[in-house]
Amino acid sequence: MTEFKIILVEPKYPGNVGAAARAMKNFGFRDMVIVSDSFSVDEEDCRKMAVHAQDVLDGAIIVPKFDEALHMVDYMAGTSSIESRNDKRHLRNAMSLRDFSSKVYEMEGTVGIAFGREDYGLFNEELKNCDVMVKIPTSDDYPSLNLSHAVGIVAYELFSYREKIIQPRIADRLEKEKLYEYFDKLLESINYPEHKKENTSVMFRRIIGRAMLSKWEYHTLMGVLKKSMTK
Repeated sequence: MTEFKIILVEPKYPGNVGAAARAMKNFGFRDMVIVSDSFSVDEEDCRKMAVHAQDVLDGAIIVPKFDEALHMVDYMAGTSSIESRNDKRHLRNAMSLRDFSSKVYEMEGTVGIAFGREDYGLFNEELKNCDVMVKIPTSDDYPSLNLSHAVGIVAYELFSYREKIIQPRIADRLEKEKLYEYFDKLLESINYPEHKKENTSVMFRRIIGRAMLSKWEYHTLMGVLKKSMTK
């Protein structure tokens, strides 16, 4: 079964968090994680904007670092209003929200959807550690969405696909991390150019993230990588 955590990274405005909680509950999502070393869900604006979603705020987990949120999920999707249209710049190559929503229920485990700061979004280092980047289609004239609106749109799209759930079969986080580790070792073993390693590693992560590998595909690919390391 696929479970979801809505992850808000260093939100600035309590009212946005309350409104995000309301949007989550509208579409059946209850697990909120807030990455912050100072945020309180008991701020008046936060509680006021949540209306009847007080239970979402009451159950919210607050962690100080993004890395802690990463370790709470098997698969992390980062959201951003900025994307790269250059195939050689892999960090912000985005998957459409509709494509993501149509495939994500194939996963067995916990999926995190990370939403960045209202003013700066997710930092590059945070995006680099996500399995995939997801972008909500918006006008080029003003692509940036309000935090709670973005949460609402993503929650609605995921809710719309919920009835189309198929048998889970996706590799989990530990399996994917092992795959990334072996790919990096392969780059080392072939003396891949040092200045290209990071970008190529991110490219591989994005490819695997978009593919949402089945466990059978994972074991097959791991077998190939392991065998290549023994030669």
